[in-house]
Amino acid sequence: MAPESRGRKRTPSGEIGSALRHVYDGALNEDIPPEMLDLLGKLG
Repeated sequence: MAPESRGRKRTPSGEIGSALRHVYDGALNEDIPPEMLDLLGKLG
């Protein structure tokens, strides 16, 4: 066993997938900052 893995609990892949989906959904639901919208307007 590698030293860095000692003492760590293994997380089932379902929990990892759920956590990743939660973070991704949170990022999708964030508002676009007004500065970014202004920049996109200037580029388009």
